[in-house]
Parts: sequence; structure tokens; C-alpha cells
Amino acid sequence: MTAREYHDRTTHSPASVRTSGHTLEWDIKPFPFKVYTELEAIALPREIDALGVDTLAVLAAPARAVASLGLSQLTAVLYYAAGVTKKKTYPGGGEVLFRAAASTGALYQTEVYVAVGEVTGLEPGLYHFCPGDFALRRLRAGDVRAALAAAAADDSIARRPATLVLTAIYWRNAWKYQARAYRHLFWDSGTMLANVLAVGGALGLAPTVLTGFVDLELNRLLGLEPTREVALELVALGPEGAAAPPATALEPIEHAIMPLSSSEVDYPLIREMHAASSLATAAAVAAWREGAWRDTTPATSAKLVALPPPRERAGRGLSETIQRRGSTREFGHTPLTADELATALWAASRAFDADVPGGLVDLYLIANAVDGVPPGAYFYRPDAHGLETLAAGELRNRSAYLCLEQPLGGDAAAVIYWLTRLDALTRAFGDRGYRLANLEAGLAGGRAYLAAYAQGFGASGLTFYDGHVVDFFSPHAAGKDAIFVTALGRSGVGGRVTIESNLTARRRPSA
Repeated sequence: MTAREYHDRTTHSPASVRTSGHTLEWDIKPFPFKVYTELEAIALPREIDALGVDTLAVLAAPARAVASLGLSQLTAVLYYAAGVTKKKTYPGGGEVLFRAAASTGALYQTEVYVAVGEVTGLEPGLYHFCPGDFALRRLRAGDVRAALAAAAADDSIARRPATLVLTAIYWRNAWKYQARAYRHLFWDSGTMLANVLAVGGALGLAPTVLTGFVDLELNRLLGLEPTREVALELVALGPEGAAAPPATALEPIEHAIMPLSSSEVDYPLIREMHAASSLATAAAVAAWREGAWRDTTPATSAKLVALPPPRERAGRGLSETIQRRGSTREFGHTPLTADELATALWAASRAFDADVPGGLVDLYLIANAVDGVPPGAYFYRPDAHGLETLAAGELRNRSAYLCLEQPLGGDAAAVIYWLTRLDALTRAFGDRGYRLANLEAGLAGGRAYLAAYAQGFGASGLTFYDGHVVDFFSPHAAGKDAIFVTALGRSGVGGRVTIESNLTARRRPSA
């Protein structure tokens, strides 16, 4: 199984959607929380730092680095990345607990683990974070950072106070999305990473994303069953200090967990794609990081539609932005301003500190209702902060069709389509390059979410007809593949899910 083969076999088309036959079996819908049934819960502080620093200011530049990492800071990162922020009750008593970061279908398959070495107020060890009861459970006692650094082929991990490890449970997403779920693992973990990077930056924790590691070693360290749950990314937090003690042989762990549902359906394509994109040794990880990638998007002589500079401040603090964030389920036709759109595009294309280069996905756009930007299709050029016109005119119906014939795609003021040169990417980074493209697009979408809600409008991730998206933006997009879609606009309904949480926000200075 190669990335190309997997991508082609999981594309959406009008024919594939209409002939799928897949139905949701509600009696086996997976439970939304992973629960270790025999480990003691370590309750996290219920008073959470309220990050008053302006959201856009954080996206532009992180706070000055701190000298240490404490439990209150780690708690804030966990809450604003993966905590329960909203609750909605439906007629008949059904209830959905929404999280800080968006997830496809609100299925929340991304799990968070923490390797702790030097965190004030928390003993060294490997922990799992459960948003359901807002607690940690220790899977391994003692400092495991050296073992983690060995698996990641990066010695700096052993000197950082803590490292988050994001994983994904296949079945929790595949229950609805079947084999296409593998794409969603990286969209959703990317969206969560957007929050982690913003919150970590606001707290001065210098977050660093690592996408390369020895898969089997890291999964073994976490005690995961790789046919069901796998590690996706690491995020190192806090200032470098003394190195952790040398790694010792770690015994396998297998803690009891509550079953997700009474039965599960296996999708071999997911497992095969993950195996094809895995790395087997630390040497392979180091070599993989040297993948040669360069942006070959040709320069254009076309006159660009100039965008205004991105706004420096939105007037909404980061914690308030995350608390308010949700996926807009209905857009009105009230336009965005050019300032608002320009700021969202700028935020989505920001670079971040990682072990591989960025710029792997390109941003295409359909503008339906943006003051100062004529309706049409565009290619966004981050270096010039301008739009290259690809087609002019009213495209609401076409955009809705491209977004799997969903009205959201036509009602939104603007719709961002992320595309990549998949074949070139896999030549540079092997099949693991497919993970990178989906992750970068998800992270960019997460930052678009933050910029949107910071400015007072909404966003929603959408699925799409893969080949039709490429065809629509061609010839400019010829040879590329569609990866992810995010719609932006003002809500067309007055009702919103409400925040019902017993967590207390503790005010922090705004600067």
C-alpha cells in the first residue's frame, strides 16, 4: 500500500458517495473517551489560566520563553487543546461534549499522552490525559524522556521538561468515515496542534512539533496496540535543561481499558497505509528528516489582488477564542471584510517550529462574499500576501457542489481548499509525506479557526469531491491532489452551543 494508492482508493466522487451503502450503526458508536479502568485518577487543577493575550498577537509572535514548566501551565495546554469546553443537550436527552479543538464528525479520536520529566507539581512519568474527568493517569513511573528521545531520534527531547504525544484510535473515526478516516487522523490532530502551538506560545513554552519517530518503539513506550491506536506527533514543551538520566530497558505495559463499543469493524487500508508510512530505526528517522523539498510553484506575472495587511489585534483573548470556537453549521450571506479574510489567510499560512519544512500544501480559495474581493476563484501567495485570480464570477453553486454538495460550501463567505503535489511530496519524504500534507493542512485549518473566532465570525471543516476540486482549479492545480477544506463566514443562526463547565478561569496578564 502506497500513499498514492491509498489516496486514490479513498477519494470521494458523486458515484462513490451515491453507491457507498454505508450506514451508521448507532448501537456500536464508540465511546468518546479512553478510560484506563485500573489506574488511579490524578485530578488536574480545576482553576485554569485564562489567557487574556490577544489571539492574533499570539499567532504573530510567541511570548518570551519561561524558565520552567509547572503543573498549572501544563494543565492549561491540555485543557485548551483537548478539554471539554461546551455541552449541548438534544431533545430526548442525548448529549454531546464538545472539545477545545475541532474534530471530524465530533468523534474525537485524538488522544493525548504526556512524558513528564521536570514539571513542578507533578512526578516524573508517562501519563494519559482523559478530558472526561479532567485527570491524568500514570502509565509508567519514572523519567521516560531518554527513551522517548531515542524513539524520536532527537536528543533535545531528553532536555525538555515535558513532551505531549498525540495518538489516534482508528475505530472512533472509522465508525463513520470508514477507510478515509486515516486522512482525518491528521486533519484532527493538526487542528489540535494549532491550539497547542498557540497556547504553548502564549505561555512561553516554545512548542516544537516532531513528526518523525520510530513508530513501533513509540507505540510500545505508550503501551498501544498498533492495530487499533497509533502515535501521530510529538510536541516538546518548556525550556531545555539538564538531560534526563540514560534510558533503561522498559518493560511492556498493558493496562486494562474500557471497550470503546461492543464490536468494531476493521478497515485494512488504514493499517496498511500506516505501516507503509512508518519508520523502523532511528537512522531511518534521521535520514527521512533530510528529505529534499522545495516549493516549485511558478512565479506569476499576473496582477495580484492585493490584500490588506493582517490585523495585529482582534480584541479577543486566546482562551475566550478557544472557548467560543465551534464548527458553524449554517452560514448566512453577510460578507466578510477584506481585513478579516486577509487575517485568516495569513494565520493559516504561518510557519511553525517542526522537524521538517513547511509549505507542503497550497491554498486555493473561492470567494463568495468578501467586501473588496470580487467573487471568484483564487490562489493565495503568502510571500506577496495577495490573490492570483483563476476565475471571476459568482461560484456559490459550484463551491457547494465541490464540498460534497453541502450547502455550507456555497453559503460561506469564502472557502479555502488545500492542495498538494502528492507525487513530488512522496518522492521527497516517502509515504510518510502523506501524513505531513494532511497534518499541515489540518494545522492550517485550525489556525484559520482561531483567526475566525478571534475576529467574531465562524468556520467549518468540510469534505469534498477530490478530483472535481483539482479539475476546478486547473490548469493552475494540474498535477496536485486535494487535501482539506475549511469554510469561513458569519453564522446564519442565532443559537450556539453554550459553555457549561465547572472549570474556573484564572485571569492572567494580557501581555
